[in-house]
This record gives sequence, structure tokens and C-alpha cells, in this order.
Amino acid sequence: MSNVLRSSRAVWLSAVAAVAAVAVATLLATTALVAPASAHGSVANPISRNYGCWQRWGGDFQNPRMATEDPMCWQAWQTDTNAMWNWNGLYREGVAGNHQAAIPNGQLCSGGRTENGRYRAMDVPGAWRTTSVANNFRLKFYDQASHGADYIRVYATRQGYDALTTPLAWSHLELVGQIGNTPASQWQSEPGGVSIKVPVNAPGRTGRHVIFTIWQASHSDQSYYICSDVQFGGGSTPPTTAPPTTTPPPTIPPTSNPPTVPPTTGVPAAGTCSATYRVTSTWTGGFQGEVQVTAGNTTIRGWRVNWTYANGQQISQFWNANISSSGSTVTATNVGYNGNLGAGGSATFGFLGSGSSNVPTLTCTVMA
Repeated sequence: MSNVLRSSRAVWLSAVAAVAAVAVATLLATTALVAPASAHGSVANPISRNYGCWQRWGGDFQNPRMATEDPMCWQAWQTDTNAMWNWNGLYREGVAGNHQAAIPNGQLCSGGRTENGRYRAMDVPGAWRTTSVANNFRLKFYDQASHGADYIRVYATRQGYDALTTPLAWSHLELVGQIGNTPASQWQSEPGGVSIKVPVNAPGRTGRHVIFTIWQASHSDQSYYICSDVQFGGGSTPPTTAPPTTTPPPTIPPTSNPPTVPPTTGVPAAGTCSATYRVTSTWTGGFQGEVQVTAGNTTIRGWRVNWTYANGQQISQFWNANISSSGSTVTATNVGYNGNLGAGGSATFGFLGSGSSNVPTLTCTVMA
């Protein structure tokens, strides 16, 4: 073979190698862009802002129709495409339960502009796509990495909040649902991960609202901050059984929750109510329970539930009610957001206790 032919063949091989290298690099870059990290999680229903935008447009994110059909997602994709691909990574580390100190007002939906502001578009108020919900519903949290939860807290904006124009602040929120420590082994198995449902009770709300969820993952001090947009339409949805807890929940880390209106503790008023006690899970030496309070044939403005334990049980933690104990007698009263119940309406509160899980007899009293 002549030197000229050898030289030509070398040039041709070099060119082919260069084209192949570019093709491989492009493929790797595209693969990295399209596949979101399977590491974390988000609220699947009512779907979060970041998860919803990825689910609706992840396969067609450059389609200009998004600008008119889904404008809030459009601005989010334009702000930071990586935030959409990494919809499941909206978290901060090392908060140690001091959520309000770590997350400024106006930055709740981005976790305080975490990841150098990657998720800042989540903070923009506007006409985000909403999920229709009843005032009582079950929030579904999806965890791709099966971390489990030290706790999950669910807040809803107060009636009168303008989600279209007002950046979300802590003062706009009320705690409307919560669960304690729940290992991932007790979550529902899902394709690619696990999920759990959190009971939510948000009475007195109609129209557009924001649901704000804090997920404290169990594997490390990672706190996830997630905004979902909902349309409250009234009514209720049939409750589903939450996955049981089989290990004793530890103490929930302290945090400064938004203030609530003090419960009504006045004299009994007209109207009736009933209360049903249910044990939702048990473990050696303890249990988790919940009580559902239901109004009678007329509207009530406050309630009080009393019961007496027969075997020395003690309540250690509680949510969605104010609970006090005197010996073996327990008194639970409504908090500010769940005392006013329409005829036939209901509210649910929960608690953790030590001792046996025997079901006591309850007395419900309507308060003025």
C-alpha cells in the first residue's frame, strides 16, 4: 500500500472516530437529561408542582403549546430544566426540624431556594394546575428510594388566601394532617418505589388553595418541602386504611408550627356530636390511634371528647386536637381549624400512646 493510500485511510479513520465520539457524547448527555434521579420522592396526589410538570411535559418539554396550555409549568421549564428532570430532589439537609428558621416566607415551595435556587420557579404564584379534592382526603406521598419517614406534616392555606397573586408564607398555613415515624417496609409497594397515604382534614375551605407538605426522610436529616395546588369542592372521600406501623415511633423533632386559634372550651351548646375510636397500628408497648368526631343534624362550632383508659395507657403525642390527661381520663378538644363542622361533617385527630391498645368508651360534647 502506498504512503498516499495509508495517509488517506488514516484521515478517514480519524474522522469516523470523531463522529462516533460526538454521537456517544450526545447520547450520554441526552440520557442524563431525560432520566430523573431515582433517589427521592414527592407528593403524587394531589400532585406537586414539580412532579406534575415533569409528568405532563417531560417527554415534550420544548412544545410551545405548554406556554398557553400550562403557563406555570412553561415558566418553570424555562427557568431551570434540570429542576424538572430532578423533580424528586427538592430538599434541604441539616435543618434539624427548625423549618421556619431555615425557609423564609415567599420561598416555601422551593425549600428556601435550595440547590442554589434551582427550584425557584416553584415559588411563583399563579394559575398552577389544580387537583380537585374534598375537605377530607388522603394525601399520597411517593418515595422512590424507600427512605420511609420520621414524620410527614401536611398544611393547607387558610380560607381567603389568594394563590394566584400571593407568595406563600408560614402565616398562610394551618396544620391539617400528620403522621409519625413510619418505616419504608410498611409503606405500600409501588413500581419503582413505595407510597403512603396521610389523612388530611381541611374543613371550611372552598376554591383554589395550596397544600404544603414537609417530609422528614428517615435515612438522614433531609427535609423535603413540596407544594401542591388543589381545588376544594366540599364533600368527603371514603377513607382508606393507612399502612400499619410495626416499630415504636420516636419523638417527632420540635418545630415552630403556624399559630392556631385556641380551641373552644366554653359551656355546652345546642347540637349533638358522636365520636369513634380506632386503633390504626400497634407495637410492643405502644399503639397509634385516631378518633373521628361527627356532627349531628345541625352545625356545631366546637367539640370535646372524653374517655377513660382502663389499663393505665398514656398518650405521648397527638395532632389535630388539644389533648390533656388527668390520671386515666383523657380530654380532647378541637383546634382552630376543625371545630366548626356542618351537619353530618366530621373531623379526625390522632395520637400515639403507651400500653395496651384496648378501645375505651367515648363521650362527645358540643361546645359553644
